[in-house]
Amino acid sequence: MKQLKTKQPKNDMNDQGRRKFLKDVTKTAGSAMLLASPLTSFASAYPESWTVGQIIDLFINEVPGIPIANTVDTIHSGSRDARVTGIVTTMFATIEVIRKAVDVNANFIIAHEPTYYNHTGTVDWLEGHDLYKYKSELLKKHNITIWRNHDHVHRHVPDGVRMGVATKLGWEKYFDPASNQILNIPEMTLKKLMEHIKQKLGITTMRYMGDLSQPCRKLLMNPGFNTGNIVIPVIAREKPDVVLGGEFHEWEAPEYVRDMQLSGQKISMVIMGHADSEEPGSEYMAQWLKEKITGVPVTHIPARNPLSFI
Repeated sequence: MKQLKTKQPKNDMNDQGRRKFLKDVTKTAGSAMLLASPLTSFASAYPESWTVGQIIDLFINEVPGIPIANTVDTIHSGSRDARVTGIVTTMFATIEVIRKAVDVNANFIIAHEPTYYNHTGTVDWLEGHDLYKYKSELLKKHNITIWRNHDHVHRHVPDGVRMGVATKLGWEKYFDPASNQILNIPEMTLKKLMEHIKQKLGITTMRYMGDLSQPCRKLLMNPGFNTGNIVIPVIAREKPDVVLGGEFHEWEAPEYVRDMQLSGQKISMVIMGHADSEEPGSEYMAQWLKEKITGVPVTHIPARNPLSFI
């Protein structure tokens, strides 16, 4: 696949669009469930002092279809009972993010992805690893609690990750929570589309397949990781101009798109990287916290893409 490189720009989250969408969402049936819940009065009863568990429960209560069976959204360190001094949202609770959390006096990290290198969050296989010991002791030393918010933020209405990405790209008005994946944007070439994404999301390099002059309007937007058995049927059904994703098994959807191109179909693929593509979801979470919770500082600290190209 080809590489496209530009200088990394400064991020500019579209707060106005984010606030407008949250205001609209509060009129939906999902928020009616929140208003009918005892947690509405519960939230106002704790304006200055929050525990980890209270904050987790406040967000979860907005998610339809709870409880989620076999959720991976668990506490990776610390305690639900810890009093929160500050909150950090991020994609990955890396050692760098943990140190920065300490610097801003935050003892609660809400991360989208796992702390210890596997999807389920198990750590028994890491016993005896020097790195696991170092990281876990760093967390204990500073009394930091980590909660993974993966399943719940994706099932939130709107999907917090996809809405975060759409808002940061300035496409929130084209985002329909009902479809959750398809955006029909003003037409632009594939080259212009990638330049826009890189500038808005602060991505330095992306991989792509396609003709840079191809007109693009209909996007299949799937930030994060995508398995072929899930995304390929959507590609076949929706026939988008561009498949926009974070990460794929290279032998699955990319090969499907390549054969679509070779069969004469006009379709492109843009791969943004896992961390870069979903980081706006953690910014969405930070904005949600700022609008729902008083008395607790909230900071978004991006984990950043650890990979580079030469």
